[in-house]
Amino acid sequence: MVLGLALPTTLGFLTIPLLGITDTAVAGRLGDPAILAGLAIGAVLFDLIFGSFNFLRASTTALVAQAWGREDHAEQEAVFWRSLATALVCGIVIVALSRPLLALGLKAMSPDTATAAATSHWFGIRVLSVPAGLANFVILGYLLGRGQTRIGLLVQVLINFINIVLTIVLGLTLGYGIEGIGWATVAAEAIGAATGLAIVLGSFRGRHSFRAPGTFAASKLRALFVLNADILVRTFVLIGAFFILTRIGAGFGPVTLAANAVLMNFFMVAGFWLDGLANAAETIVGRSIGARHGPSFERGVWLTGIWSAALAALTTLVFLMAGKPLIDFLTTVPDVRAVAHRHLVWASLTAISGFLAFHMDGVFIGATWSHAMRNRMLAAFAGYCLSLAVLVPAFGNHGLWMSLNVFLILRGLLLLQRLPGLRDRMFGVG
Repeated sequence: MVLGLALPTTLGFLTIPLLGITDTAVAGRLGDPAILAGLAIGAVLFDLIFGSFNFLRASTTALVAQAWGREDHAEQEAVFWRSLATALVCGIVIVALSRPLLALGLKAMSPDTATAAATSHWFGIRVLSVPAGLANFVILGYLLGRGQTRIGLLVQVLINFINIVLTIVLGLTLGYGIEGIGWATVAAEAIGAATGLAIVLGSFRGRHSFRAPGTFAASKLRALFVLNADILVRTFVLIGAFFILTRIGAGFGPVTLAANAVLMNFFMVAGFWLDGLANAAETIVGRSIGARHGPSFERGVWLTGIWSAALAALTTLVFLMAGKPLIDFLTTVPDVRAVAHRHLVWASLTAISGFLAFHMDGVFIGATWSHAMRNRMLAAFAGYCLSLAVLVPAFGNHGLWMSLNVFLILRGLLLLQRLPGLRDRMFGVG
């Protein structure tokens, strides 16, 4: 069951870092380090804004899975409508505020003029994809919560395949450069949202279930808001940690910043690979919580944890063996290659140092233990900041990557320490 849920999701998620790799490769072949650095900063700014709303996917998965465990079909559909309405409102607000958000981001990152110009060109186009992108979060969350991972895989592959093809065609073949990379994403997200919505609505028992009594009840909306708010804080802190990493990296100059951007693709591949198992944990844990069945909870946590550890070890091994050729593929700039080669080991280790954090996130989200997850994230972030203060002055960019690994380890261990007490309370043990 674990692999049946995890593998399709993992394969779908792996297309996301492939997209990031494609973006980096296209920008890296345009011959200007400022374009690659601009894309790196733009991606961080965009992730800080757009990625913060990943709670839409996570909360939808957890609540739909719990309703599935209770065999409550009407509530599954109601959760979808509440989440979709939230996504569209948030998307419109982000587009409306995109210019001041970009200005604030550039002021915080302080890139040079050429890098800032590249970031602005890309960001101004990319932000138009936000409403469709947030709707895709909800669509994927609904499908994962119901265990329809193969359908979720198809939608994700469709979105990212279109994006990859259009990025190459528009960015390189037709010569639109960084603007072409942005327009490719806008088109892909829109097509994906239309396709996913058609699939979800086709599975509903009633096409007008959004009119059902209680769908938008105040109590249900409040519960969704509280859950989303906790996950938002957790996600915002996580993305903020990467924002700080990029900001400090920018202080080492555009070559190091570009090298770190290349290396972050290794972490992204590891993260999305492990996210497939984390999502399997969300679904299994959510269903066991909804059904109030402790043995299913225990077995789901154990099996997803074992598979996560094994895949993390394999991923790190592959990165250590094949990392340098991959770096050379991603960028043709000799100085960027040299810096990336020197820091490869730290990027490779993120799979091992981060697997427990990804796994525990899946467990806590599926169980809707959002307060505990939020608080543990804040504690881990405090440890990360302390690590940066000690290691960066001592070891420079090496210290920056060491601190990222410390942060990932702290996240996993702090959540694991809290798990037994919450489990016992949920199932009435002790």
